[in-house]
Amino acid sequence: MASQAMPMAAMTTGLAEGGAAPHAGTAGIAYVAQLHTSLETAKPLWLRLETTGVCTGHQHFAWAEGIVERLMPPKAELAIVELRDAATGEPVMLVPLMRRRAFGHWVIEWLSCGVCDYAAPLLADATPWTTQSAEAAWAAVLSVLPPADRIHITGIPKEIGSVANPLALLSPARDSIHSRYGIAMDGDADTVVKRICRPSFVKALNKDLRRLDRNGGLALVEADTPALVDSIFGKLVEMRLSRFRELGRFDLLARPPVADFYRSAAQRGLKDGSVRVFGLRAGDVMVAVQYLAVHLGTLHALLVAIDQAAVPNVSPGLCIMGELIRWGRGQGFDYFDLSVGNQSYKEHMGAVKSVLSELCYGITLKGLAASGAINYRGRGVAFVRDNPRLFKLAQDFMQRWRRLRAGR
Repeated sequence: MASQAMPMAAMTTGLAEGGAAPHAGTAGIAYVAQLHTSLETAKPLWLRLETTGVCTGHQHFAWAEGIVERLMPPKAELAIVELRDAATGEPVMLVPLMRRRAFGHWVIEWLSCGVCDYAAPLLADATPWTTQSAEAAWAAVLSVLPPADRIHITGIPKEIGSVANPLALLSPARDSIHSRYGIAMDGDADTVVKRICRPSFVKALNKDLRRLDRNGGLALVEADTPALVDSIFGKLVEMRLSRFRELGRFDLLARPPVADFYRSAAQRGLKDGSVRVFGLRAGDVMVAVQYLAVHLGTLHALLVAIDQAAVPNVSPGLCIMGELIRWGRGQGFDYFDLSVGNQSYKEHMGAVKSVLSELCYGITLKGLAASGAINYRGRGVAFVRDNPRLFKLAQDFMQRWRRLRAGR
């Protein structure tokens, strides 16, 4: 395929640590790429772009450091690509990737290991990207990567802040079956929920908040000490695992390394402010917990856990989000990111939906076969989701199957 010709040629060789390979794009666009196989060599530029450039809370250096320390598969390799303007030598972006073995072949993926909702490079500034400049940049990135059989990057947002994500502009990029939701916050904190959320949501929220308040008083508690982080995060894990067992679903927090990753990031957030954890307490009962990543003016709502049985006929998850929108606006935040997932409560709140992109294509015959199977499976999942009755049957079947497995 024509869209794969350039990656196929570029991926035939790789460069050692510190190697650089220029790529001349069309119409004078040219970039120089450098491969980093350790976090330390990429750290100075990473911290610079994180502070002065454009990125999301999922691309903080400390977040990536936690992934490398706790979650990377044993045989996986870092493949962080630094891109510079060939004419000026100035940094353009940093692309955090990894290479791992999967069913007998090598795959290039985002440095995520399941804990990054978004795949977005760290950009040096808000300079607009075009399809032409994105293709030239991607070809330069591929030219220094180690040999692999396929590319598979999911969770690509169309924009990073207000800047087009160059990964989403690439010709092989396709809309995925996943979407993100978010809601802009502005104006006075006391009236922000009423102004930016749907009237039906505001009415239900106020009703639930009154019910919780009658249960012994209502308090939004921030985990602002190491002891509170451990206590409230521990409650989040407990409530999520209980809820997911009840639904017959698997949650990543069931894996101890993942839970340790999030707990460690929350403890680090006490110092650098990159993570915040809040609990919503009704009387003496913690009814909901929200785990947030923080970057500039954005609150990324990553994990939420609820005790649905604590107070009858109340939605504690919506209550804590409503309270955090007020809190966040009071702190000067202007965007509440509800992350990935098509849960109905997001549209009920009035959040705006945006479809995510993905890159999934093969380079070798093994990679072509694997990518074809993944794309075929994705189309099947999309078909089931678009048919409510079929989706409900599939959900019921999976829940029964998981309960049976859990009971063994």
